[in-house]
Amino acid sequence: MVKLSVIVPFFNVQQYALDTLRSLRANASPDYEFVLVDDCSTDRTPAILEQALDSVPGARLVRHEKNGGLATARNTGIDAARGEYLTFLDGDDWYGPGYLPRLLGAITGLGTDFVRVDHVQCTGSTRNIIRVPHGRRGTVLKARDAILPADRSTSVDYPYAWAGIYHRRLVDRGLLHFPDGLRTAEDRPWIWRLHREADTFAVATDLMGIFYRRGVSTSLTQIGDVRQLDFIRSFDQVIAETARDRDADAFMPKAVRTYCAIIAHHLNNLERFEPAVARRLKAMSATALRKLPQDVLTEALDSMDLERSVKLRRLRRRPGRAEDTTAAHPQARPVPQQSAGTGTAAPGDDDLDARDNEGEVA
Repeated sequence: MVKLSVIVPFFNVQQYALDTLRSLRANASPDYEFVLVDDCSTDRTPAILEQALDSVPGARLVRHEKNGGLATARNTGIDAARGEYLTFLDGDDWYGPGYLPRLLGAITGLGTDFVRVDHVQCTGSTRNIIRVPHGRRGTVLKARDAILPADRSTSVDYPYAWAGIYHRRLVDRGLLHFPDGLRTAEDRPWIWRLHREADTFAVATDLMGIFYRRGVSTSLTQIGDVRQLDFIRSFDQVIAETARDRDADAFMPKAVRTYCAIIAHHLNNLERFEPAVARRLKAMSATALRKLPQDVLTEALDSMDLERSVKLRRLRRRPGRAEDTTAAHPQARPVPQQSAGTGTAAPGDDDLDARDNEGEVA
């Protein structure tokens, strides 16, 4: 029986794929499988993955006939996985030697639904340790209890799918798949659903070994095109699902505040968007703000720093147009979606990664 499935999407990462595959080989075990998902790459990535079938023990290759994006590629890997436990790695990141046995040991020892881990953020030659924003470690806790408070970074602000390991029962309950078709911020509805609906989780103690490559030039969120605006669809889903939760009154301030912080983050970085996309971003963000529960939104804006609060209040008053809600989904000029090198940044980090749809929440 396969004990652990590692799901690794790849899309046009020929310059990084060999490092990723070497790290898998250094962690291989007879009861592990590595599900390599080629999301219709157009560079040398497919050839590299084909060779990996001979050099990486336990490697299996699944190919997409058309590019689907990171969420879809991960879902393909989940459907193909046979392991009792599952974890993820992006095709441009890597593991330290011996990391996976320790990761597997953490969840089997704790007996919980999922375990979250710290990671190493790599920007060129610089290394920074990014920690799960949760104080209690090595203790099994109720997953819902890690969502709040609203005014501090919590576990739902650390949505990296690869920074953890998950029991198969989460797949069976429909909690591990990602929202299909989202091209960025796909992990936001995912992490919120996981914490709302899973029973238990834990944060591992002193477990370091996943290396996240930041600032990859081919990453989707390094490119200021219309795909970036899917963060609005993503957070609209978070808001809608939170509104239906039995603890909606408690959780909604957190969801609204985080949404506001991420909108403010993008407004502060308009220069990296194409001009037409920047205009759509402002229009769609204004519409999104007006759709939020207005009393909760007012409280969130009152609690934020003056600069962000003023900017968001001004946007809230912006006149809306009928096309605002569909501006992020034009039918013309389809573009490939990135599968690897996509994620979210450290919560509460002022120097926010362009690979994220993250904003300072404190």
